Amino acid sequence: MDTTNLIIDQFGSYLGKHSERLQVRLKGELLAEAPLLTLENVLIIGRGVSISTDALDLCAGQGIPVYCLSSRGEPYAALYAAGLGGTVQTRRAQYEAYQDPRGAALAAAFATGKLQNQARLLKYAAKNRKEKDPTCYAALHAAAKQVTAHLRPVQEWLAGVTDLNSETRRAELLSIEGRAAQAYWEGVRALVPEALGWPGREGRGARDPFNAALNYGYGVLYGQVERAILLAGLDPYAGFIHVDRPGKPSLVLDLIEEFRAPVVDRAILGLVGQGVALAQDEEGRLELAIRRTIVQRVLERLEESGERYEGKKQKLRWILQSQARHLAAYLRGERPDYQAFVMGW
Repeated sequence: MDTTNLIIDQFGSYLGKHSERLQVRLKGELLAEAPLLTLENVLIIGRGVSISTDALDLCAGQGIPVYCLSSRGEPYAALYAAGLGGTVQTRRAQYEAYQDPRGAALAAAFATGKLQNQARLLKYAAKNRKEKDPTCYAALHAAAKQVTAHLRPVQEWLAGVTDLNSETRRAELLSIEGRAAQAYWEGVRALVPEALGWPGREGRGARDPFNAALNYGYGVLYGQVERAILLAGLDPYAGFIHVDRPGKPSLVLDLIEEFRAPVVDRAILGLVGQGVALAQDEEGRLELAIRRTIVQRVLERLEESGERYEGKKQKLRWILQSQARHLAAYLRGERPDYQAFVMGW
């Protein structure tokens, strides 16, 4: 039994406290329980779930977040302890950076990390295909080369930017990312079974199973990134690449870019590669069982410790939190620069 992540998906279930444990019950029957000593996340992925205030108080006191996701993977609530991330010095530095070269440097770093990790995931997927599937191998390496070709335009963009006050300049960077993404997803196409009828990458509202699985996985990762940002004392709504809009967590969307490919894309490609059925209902929503599987796979990927980082092999969860802290330290002037995380392959 996984005691680090408590997933609640049964309609009518109840999350309550029992001694130093959280318990999930349905009509009095115990469905699951997790000791606070090892618990890291509570994820509610089903409707009709109720929670006791005692359970919420216990989670807040232990720093355990409670995430709520819709059937399409859209986070609609996240519950944290009051006052989490209230570091004034860090947030003041974050807002000021938007007006000076630090903001542009961060935007370029996030974009660079995204592109490098997309290319590396394609190369990772090609590793054992040279002999058994040379066509796929060639397609993956060609796509990786096209993605990395966009790294130079990112650096050229940075050389001509002093701040992020111009929406046009941010749009230019997003355009570079978009062109690289086209090459990346064409590479991914070589890995997606034809039976899934994948039309290409689509975001919110996608009805095909592969895109639906990706979107759901990104929703799970979103909560983990938001928590890392808050723990680092940063404002999740003040980003550097993504446009500021009411209710849009721009910094979460910035930092998540480094981790989409190594965490979610790799996990979902692993599922389809193993022949796991991405079952959907008549409205194109993933069935509850596969949603639970995606949650588990994404969280398991975060717990893997095979990535080399700062001279040691570390868990991706630890790397994510470290990246958020490095970001905060750079903004406060305690680090000379911010380097994106780049996965091995």
